[in-house]
Amino acid sequence: MRLGLALGYWGRGPSTDHVPLAQEAERLGYHSVWTAESWGSDAFTPLTWIAARTTRIRLGTAIAQMAARPPTTTAMHALTLDHLSGGRMMLGLGLSGPQVVEGWYGRPFPKSPLTATREYVDVVRQVLRREGPVELDGRFHSHPYRGADGTGLGKALKPITHPLRAELPLLLGAEGPKNIAQTTRIADGWLPLYWSPTRPQAYEASLADLPEGFLVAPMARAHVCDDVAEGLLPVKAMLGFYIGGMGHSARNFHADLMARMGFEEEARRIQRLFLEGRREEAVLAVPDAFADEISLVGPRERIAERLESWRKGPVTDLLVLSPDPHTLRVLAELNS
Repeated sequence: MRLGLALGYWGRGPSTDHVPLAQEAERLGYHSVWTAESWGSDAFTPLTWIAARTTRIRLGTAIAQMAARPPTTTAMHALTLDHLSGGRMMLGLGLSGPQVVEGWYGRPFPKSPLTATREYVDVVRQVLRREGPVELDGRFHSHPYRGADGTGLGKALKPITHPLRAELPLLLGAEGPKNIAQTTRIADGWLPLYWSPTRPQAYEASLADLPEGFLVAPMARAHVCDDVAEGLLPVKAMLGFYIGGMGHSARNFHADLMARMGFEEEARRIQRLFLEGRREEAVLAVPDAFADEISLVGPRERIAERLESWRKGPVTDLLVLSPDPHTLRVLAELNS
């Protein structure tokens, strides 16, 4: 199991510790570093900044949102950064949800997410392989565009720039069972939002036919500390926001995922409290048990023991979310 550093996205402004953390992770032998986006900073620009200040560590987006860019634009970002970094790019993509897609990007959330994802990946693959002009008679991503409101003058094109790698790794951030199963068929890897090594049955059916070399790269907040309960507070704060605020009351993929993992009653309570404006209560309502099993928190010996359970399953890459260099060093030592 390889280690990656997950940096997430910016909050109010640029995070001054991201480059030093990425450099430390590279020095410690981490395989990859990953950036994200929501509705603020983008995923590719900070990754390019990091690429210019590192030499070996792989560079991934976890995740770049599909609604933010047409698939050809995403492919342009990926092939450009892959060239500039000497072949270190790993492209992680995700749909996001209706609240963000329609509220921030101002476009309809696809009525068939599986089809939209499949078409998006198809176009990105066509660009990167550069075997011919990009052509797809799609429901969501037609190339050339053939809509009734178009001019009819669109021409099928292939990229001017020759991609460095035709098979640049492409991973998907999927949550629903059918979406995860499709991911194993059309992508090179999967970026789980929550992974519990003690509940393999939560994803067992979706991962029944994993192809050889398929990447499973969950993100886990980690913190080496003496007080487990205190160390779990940032995990609970993150969960409270995602479960309660990252989606509509009638359609929240994160809450649905927590429910499928055995915490349905708790997920609905968190969601209700958050939507009522009782955010602190929502965070406190996150069960310690759930926060604990999807993270690595506590003294070194406890983390060492729990790390073994992460190694036993299909996880190939553990993406560590931690702003603490000491924690990064401990995990590197334990995983060596």
